[in-house]
Amino acid sequence: MAHILTVHGGALAGVGRFLEHAAAVVVGLVFMAIGLALGVTMVMLPVGVAIGFIGVALLVGGLFARIDDIRKP
Repeated sequence: MAHILTVHGGALAGVGRFLEHAAAVVVGLVFMAIGLALGVTMVMLPVGVAIGFIGVALLVGGLFARIDDIRKP
């Protein structure tokens, strides 16, 4: 069965992609803040550094990664 692409479907897909990236950026910022807070104490420093790096990776991925549909012909 062939699917008909409409203008509304394309616009909604674009909004969905934007919201995915925005969520990744927000989660990355939250992880970086948690990592910074944990890094203040010497005991939790290794955990804080790891969580901070995960936050940086999420932030950069949310800003620059392209999420394309792999099922395109």
